[in-house]
Amino acid sequence: MGNGLVSLRDQQFVLFEQIGIEKLFEKEQYADYSKDVVLMMQNEAEKMAVNVLLPAYAEGDKEACHLDKDGQVRVPKCFHEVFRKYCAGGWIAPMKSPEVGGQGTPIVVSTACTELFSSANVAFLLYAGLTLGAGGLVEHHGTEELKNKYMYKLFAGEWAGTMCLTEPGAGSDVGALKTMAKRLPDGKFLITGTKCFISSGDHDLTPNIIHPVLARIEGDPPGTGGISIFIVPKYVVNEDGTLGESNDVKTGNVEHKMGIRGSATCTLNFGDEGKCIGELLGNERQGMRIMFQLMNEARLEVGIQGLGHASAALEHAVQYAKERIQSTPVWEMKNPEAKAVPIIMHPDVRRDLLWMKAYVEGLRALNYFTAYSLDMAKVADTPEERAKYLGFAELLTPVCKAYSSDIACLVTSKAVDVYGGYGYCQEYPVEQYMRDCKIACLYEGTNGIQSLDLVGRKLGMNKGMNTMNMMGEISNTINKVKSIDDLQKYGVKLEEAYNAVVDLTMTFAALGKSSSFLIPILNASPYLDLFGDMLLGHFLFQGAAIAREKLDAIFAAKGADSIGKKRALVHTDQDVAFYEGKIASAKFFAIEVLSSVKAKCEAIKIGDKTPIEMAIESFPS
Repeated sequence: MGNGLVSLRDQQFVLFEQIGIEKLFEKEQYADYSKDVVLMMQNEAEKMAVNVLLPAYAEGDKEACHLDKDGQVRVPKCFHEVFRKYCAGGWIAPMKSPEVGGQGTPIVVSTACTELFSSANVAFLLYAGLTLGAGGLVEHHGTEELKNKYMYKLFAGEWAGTMCLTEPGAGSDVGALKTMAKRLPDGKFLITGTKCFISSGDHDLTPNIIHPVLARIEGDPPGTGGISIFIVPKYVVNEDGTLGESNDVKTGNVEHKMGIRGSATCTLNFGDEGKCIGELLGNERQGMRIMFQLMNEARLEVGIQGLGHASAALEHAVQYAKERIQSTPVWEMKNPEAKAVPIIMHPDVRRDLLWMKAYVEGLRALNYFTAYSLDMAKVADTPEERAKYLGFAELLTPVCKAYSSDIACLVTSKAVDVYGGYGYCQEYPVEQYMRDCKIACLYEGTNGIQSLDLVGRKLGMNKGMNTMNMMGEISNTINKVKSIDDLQKYGVKLEEAYNAVVDLTMTFAALGKSSSFLIPILNASPYLDLFGDMLLGHFLFQGAAIAREKLDAIFAAKGADSIGKKRALVHTDQDVAFYEGKIASAKFFAIEVLSSVKAKCEAIKIGDKTPIEMAIESFPS
């Protein structure tokens, strides 16, 4: 019986059999880690997810957050004990070095743990994630004074953090922000302005909240180039580390949302009384560059959120389909004595479940590989190798964020379909997964912005070398699959998709330098989808090739020399069943998804501009 959230077996497959993260343990930085240590962490993360976070999932959604008459936001009561146990378990910043309060965990291992936590209670997890991000900004850009004042308490979870970027009139257009910073004689700044949609903006989980705030110093130029970033605590921190008076940070409201209702999304007013003090982080007019560090980390975390929701929806749907008895099988329709069977026996349900399974496994490999690339970018042996892996991470981050969250919405919707009418009711958890997952498409830069980032920046970064290196990895997978009889005809679909996406990419590069530059911009979102389809095909077939080798070894060891004997082992050997499932995911994805990639690429190359040529007046009024 699984945990109802994440397949631990597939996590282990991706980590150890597909990516081979043991290579990290050969490096000095991760010498204290081993497969046994990772499995122990996975086990502890599962306990935290299942026994602590999950019981507060539905309860936190029902109670939600509210703003008291005294201006204090109250989170669901059950979150307090969860936060205490989460911090006590060392889960705020496990990937940070022991010197600052972490455990020196590889990012890819922490990512696997985060998937478990996201699948259990993403609304709660946002408090921890924003705290980690704020602490990381101080760690990398703060003076020793700022580190001693804020960083250690953030990484320990004694205080919490946020990211204050968005304003009512400056959402995605950050350069239009109006929050101002007035220089004071002592080197600090008076902050005035309003920020909205601030996750974890105010709450009662910790005695202080540390806000990294984007603002423009008086006299600095307009646009993003004139923005600086400041550390603004909710309460003033005295020289001895104790808390002083309010720092003139007031909560204007807490949003009432479609999902993640246990997460306090707030409007914050800074300096209404002219007493809000901020401390400069890094250099003046470097605010966007500094904030992007947090945002890039957050975008991978959002990809993991999408993966977590999709994974939990799949696990619940499979279990429900095995237990729900309804209707006789189609091949028994004319048998009046036929009995109803579990709905997983019905072809349409089986198809939906395999559709979900293929996407979840592909997303897991995509996100884990991106996290592993961040690790290797730090510890690989040569500068060239480190640059290659950093290039992978930079190229894939917008895909992880946008593609994972978009697909999660589809997977959770499929889960509701499997449950039928019950799935639409709060009696079962899939309706909450469906509501909660949508926000991942919107925050940390909408998915439309991610697609523009991919097409406009990431494809051409490093003179296109990052993209070429990734295409080389996919080409290697295609060559491998073409040599395996069982996979060859399905691998042809991956090769067709690969060739089509490469051709479209080159077309975009040419159009970007011509008068038809709007074509890549207009089609950035569908391009990201196609790029994601190709990537998932690569990872699924990479896994299928490994599974084929493992199966052949098992069959040889057990003397399964006929089709009948091999099929019999599926019912008695868990490894055989698992590896057969990996191959099935790749085959199905090839037919269901990859087979349409070429046609979609060709349609984009036609260069149709109807959406921008159509008169605005032609839209409904």
